[in-house]
Amino acid sequence: MFKQETIRDMFDTGHMDRTVTVRGWVRTRRGNAYVSFVNVNDGSTINNMQCVFDLSRFTEEQFRGIDTGAAVSITGKLVASQGAGQSVEVQATDFTLFGGADPETYPIQPKKHSLEFLREKGHLRVRTNTFSAVYRIRHTLTFAIHDYFNRHGFFNVHSPIITGSDAEGAGEMFRVTTLSMDRPPRNEDGTINYKEDFFGKETNLTVSGQLEAELAALALGKVYTFGPTFRAENSNTSRHLAEFWMIEPEVAFTDINGNMDLAEDFLKSVIRYVIEHCHDDIKFLSQRLVEEEKSKPQDQRSPMELMEKLRFVVENDFERLTYTEAVKILRDSKPNQKKQFEYPVNDWGIDLQSEHERYLVEKHFKKPVILTGYPAKIKAFYMRLNEGCEPGRETVAAMDILFPGIGEIVGGSQREERYDVLLDKVKQFHIPEESVWWYLETRKFGTVPHAGFGLGFERLMMFLTGMGNVRDVIPFPRTPKNCDF
Repeated sequence: MFKQETIRDMFDTGHMDRTVTVRGWVRTRRGNAYVSFVNVNDGSTINNMQCVFDLSRFTEEQFRGIDTGAAVSITGKLVASQGAGQSVEVQATDFTLFGGADPETYPIQPKKHSLEFLREKGHLRVRTNTFSAVYRIRHTLTFAIHDYFNRHGFFNVHSPIITGSDAEGAGEMFRVTTLSMDRPPRNEDGTINYKEDFFGKETNLTVSGQLEAELAALALGKVYTFGPTFRAENSNTSRHLAEFWMIEPEVAFTDINGNMDLAEDFLKSVIRYVIEHCHDDIKFLSQRLVEEEKSKPQDQRSPMELMEKLRFVVENDFERLTYTEAVKILRDSKPNQKKQFEYPVNDWGIDLQSEHERYLVEKHFKKPVILTGYPAKIKAFYMRLNEGCEPGRETVAAMDILFPGIGEIVGGSQREERYDVLLDKVKQFHIPEESVWWYLETRKFGTVPHAGFGLGFERLMMFLTGMGNVRDVIPFPRTPKNCDF
């Protein structure tokens, strides 16, 4: 049986006065002519293990190379620490230096580095406290998501990465082709002849696994996808990535109300799990955020401390209201009346902005919000058209979940299960029928009401960690003009 004790294990067990071996990378080294204190981290916890070396037992030549960044294995006795800052320490008796790190050239020194600098050192930034905490939380959140769906009887479906359809209708997709870029085959009118391509048609990287998840839900009942998605949007903002991960559950025999119940319970459950299992990492990131906030103007500071913000979501019932009700609240609000919104709210039918969403959550209701009944013209073709709408004010059974500090975090809907209505929507959105024939056909054979939602994994990671840039919650961000590492 594989067993390799980690630093976290050593802290957690409390089993003292025994021989242990610490394997990891040196974070700091300090001391004098008689004793040296080497702090080692192996990635299992935010906490370092202090290893104490009695220098009378080691020559200077032996100890050379034990500097910040070096990879070591240190054996000694685990004892209660006599100093402040740690509960246990290791009295070193032997060590092995695997790979040294020149202290003059090693980029990740024991000092504060800017996040911009660390993005340039993507191959090493995980060795910092900040990014090791982020990556541990990312793992824990991943596990919590799979665990939640497994416990609730969902089946994981692997949706394709290469697709011939645009699920969102946005058109900002990465093309997949084996055709020569220098001399591609062309039709008589000069356009590229994709019949000569590998798949015999134009194909792209997927923007969503939702449509395929719907197919599976209409046989398996409850399914979810969790995989990479891609958007070729030329945007360099702090909230956009070209490659990101999406969680997309789909449930047959349910409506928009069941969808809201699922999304709220799911979010509370996974956030609660991360709070419980990553307490030290969240505490560290919270302290980091507090220090960062001190340098900001008062009006730009976060209204809540990180743990407070997480508990705000877990401990409050989500407020549910319609888009129409939300527009009225926003239109009558003081910020709108005083023209403090960057995007004024005047007419029904506008696409709500992040500032509007945050006002509803942080100022008006002071709890997470679920908005429903959006105008059909600003939502996707597959959302179910509500019945009994006024002409010109047609709405769909859509729902968006709004969180403090971030705005929309989940988008979902009851899907349009009526064949004739869906076909009309496909035509209205100018989607070629031949590209979604299979999707339409599911509405001919055993169609049922069904619903689902999409959650951007990195957006939830930003919320959980307090990181202000999406590039800092994914190991290797893909953005315009950036595909390093």
